[in-house]
Amino acid sequence: MPYSIEICAGAGGQALGLEAAGFEHIALVEIEKTACDTLRYNRPKWNVVNGDIRYFSGTKYKGIDLLAGGVPCPPFSKAGKQLGQNDERDLFPEAIRLADEIRPKAIMLENVRGMLDAVFEDYRKHIKNQLAALGYHTEWRLHNASEYGVSQLRPRVVFVALKKEIAHHFSWPVPSQESPPTVGELLFDLMSEKGWRGASQWRKQADDIAPTLVGGSKKHGGPDLGPTRAKKAWAALGVDGHGIADTPPGKDFVGMPRLTVPMTARIQGFPDAWRFAGKKTTAYRQIGNAFPPPVAQAVGASILAALEAASKRAILRSIG
Repeated sequence: MPYSIEICAGAGGQALGLEAAGFEHIALVEIEKTACDTLRYNRPKWNVVNGDIRYFSGTKYKGIDLLAGGVPCPPFSKAGKQLGQNDERDLFPEAIRLADEIRPKAIMLENVRGMLDAVFEDYRKHIKNQLAALGYHTEWRLHNASEYGVSQLRPRVVFVALKKEIAHHFSWPVPSQESPPTVGELLFDLMSEKGWRGASQWRKQADDIAPTLVGGSKKHGGPDLGPTRAKKAWAALGVDGHGIADTPPGKDFVGMPRLTVPMTARIQGFPDAWRFAGKKTTAYRQIGNAFPPPVAQAVGASILAALEAASKRAILRSIG
């Protein structure tokens, strides 16, 4: 069984995907208590560490198969000031420190599309050079969640580093040729569960995949579905993006419905059985900030295939 450690684990999107790919987590580090509550509720046997990764030591996990995580995105997001390494929230240095302490066979980190902007080219080279000095070959790749069955575009950058003797076995996952369900197809059963008479007509209008869900931060007010442009895109699908509803629309509801927390979780690619701790706003932020499990599963499976191929080759060499 291949083992992994995850940092900045959040509500478990990446952890779920890697679990489905075949990895067993021996530690998940997350600073937000509510997100830790979510992880523990859904996976009581997981070793969830509630704390700041700046104070987390990886020395006792030396040689593990995979170090994974989703380091904070605000330093690189177009929605922020894009301060990058000058932002106190930049945790790439901590990820590299842990890579040095653990020396895993592979590293997988995800971040926002802005990480590939030209303004961060020198910083990407800096990260690559630091890991090269530790014996890793690194690659960056932009993935759209919709290419892996998720009903929203959600572009995310995935960074993969593998030990140089393993790297040539790695290939990025191939996107699916099938389109994901539309929002109407995906959510019709949830939207109609209270008998809403307008559900069938709504399904016809919601005939495209969703805009990218935006989780926001503690500084943000209540839960909504993003900035003005995003709200307009949601409105075109027949969804009121100005908030999250407590329940689906009732039988005689008139107007544009709002999504519920379970609806947003399904759009993000979480299984329906996954439950989120905290009240509505906190739960939605966990969902909106998550890495879609199907994307994590696809990349994780490619990493695992590389590890297994390298292991088989090493065995053949030893007996040849």
